[in-house]
Amino acid sequence: MGYPLVPDEKGIKIIAQEMEPEKMYYCYHNNKVMLVYKDEQEFLNCYEIEEEDIVSIVKECKNPDEIEKIIQDFLAKNNLSIK
Repeated sequence: MGYPLVPDEKGIKIIAQEMEPEKMYYCYHNNKVMLVYKDEQEFLNCYEIEEEDIVSIVKECKNPDEIEKIIQDFLAKNNLSIK
């Protein structure tokens, strides 16, 4: 099983059947960081981050785990929370 978010020049392909419920997935596309998760009712929730501080670091990432770490660090630094 590959990663369920696949960015290319046309957009982001989301392979929902490969997503675990309540798990956040990340990718970089079109100068934005995309966060996607499937909730317990299997609805997809998508968010865009355009914050330049995050985007400039994320675009250098090699994999989604690096993106997750950057976002978690940003949230902690700014006393924010996902939930």
